[in-house]
Amino acid sequence: MPQHTLGLPEVDLVYDVHGPLPTTDGRPPLVMIGQPMDASGFQAQVKLFEDRTVVTYDPRGLGRSKRKDGGVTNEPQTQAEDIHAIIQALGAGPVDMLASSGGAVSALALVTAYPDDVSTLVAHEPPIDCVLPDAEAVQRARAAYTQVYQDKGWGAGMAAFIAMTSWEGEVTDKHLAQPAPEPDAFGMPTEDDGTREDPLLSDRSWAVPLYQPDFEALKAAPTRIVIAVGEESMHVYTGRCAIALAELFGQQATVFPSHHGGFMGGEFGYAGQPEAFAAKLREVLNQP
Repeated sequence: MPQHTLGLPEVDLVYDVHGPLPTTDGRPPLVMIGQPMDASGFQAQVKLFEDRTVVTYDPRGLGRSKRKDGGVTNEPQTQAEDIHAIIQALGAGPVDMLASSGGAVSALALVTAYPDDVSTLVAHEPPIDCVLPDAEAVQRARAAYTQVYQDKGWGAGMAAFIAMTSWEGEVTDKHLAQPAPEPDAFGMPTEDDGTREDPLLSDRSWAVPLYQPDFEALKAAPTRIVIAVGEESMHVYTGRCAIALAELFGQQATVFPSHHGGFMGGEFGYAGQPEAFAAKLREVLNQP
């Protein structure tokens, strides 16, 4: 069975190893991480990398990884400690890594704290406010959709979230003045189920976009860091973050097929282009 559980004082981390360890081809394991997405979001990519040993995991408090610390917030530095513990458990570092969204922020925190853990990091659209000129407006927009979620529930909150994250260009007063869309405009449920625990819509994951990278430490690390952006999302929030972050690393963002979830199949709705994404990822990983 590929599933493993790593018991730590604060969490039981569940991770999956697809393929042999130690690897039989001499290449490091390919670790794929997201946040607040769990391992299920990488199903399509795992199938497309059957020649590599691929490792996925559920971040603490998500999916199968049960917290024991009583906490509910998601901090990149804490996630980094968890990922480091899994890499140590694999006994196969440094690893290659595809890190998506908040997982890419956690990966940057990992490389900062443990620079020898990762050989090549492909950081796909990390949401990091501080690299944007309109960071303050972005944070006001985030506070607004979080308030909609608190007031009206998941469907309304998700509709407001989609409106914010699909806005092209800098967040302006015009955007901030717009009323939140009705949930049925995006096919979201209109009824309120009463829950307020969603890691994406509540303030539980605010530490992710508010993370401030240590650029000196990251540039000094032996890790090859590749900042990636989806060709369809270059003008929206996460794409703009990737492009701005890449510039701060003195590189151009590497363009991948599709959008923010371009590596996913249709299991979760808005499908990407997993085959084309995998081909691009192979190309990037095989570069010296």
